[in-house]
Amino acid sequence: MAELKFNIVKTIAKISESPKGWNKELNLISWNDRPAKYDIRDWSPDHEKMGKGITLTKEELIALKEALEELDTD
Repeated sequence: MAELKFNIVKTIAKISESPKGWNKELNLISWNDRPAKYDIRDWSPDHEKMGKGITLTKEELIALKEALEELDTD
């Protein structure tokens, strides 16, 4: 399996923290030297290990934000 390269360009938000210390984060990440995209996934405290996640373009992130704003929070 090829080596996966990543660069966390900007940490936007820590969404939650697990009892084991892993954080679910929203970051702007460049994967394999490609243009950065928005990414939601779990990270170990040192950012050496990661869980499965989802990567979104800016347009997809905006669409998600709009959908979340429509949720009934009652």
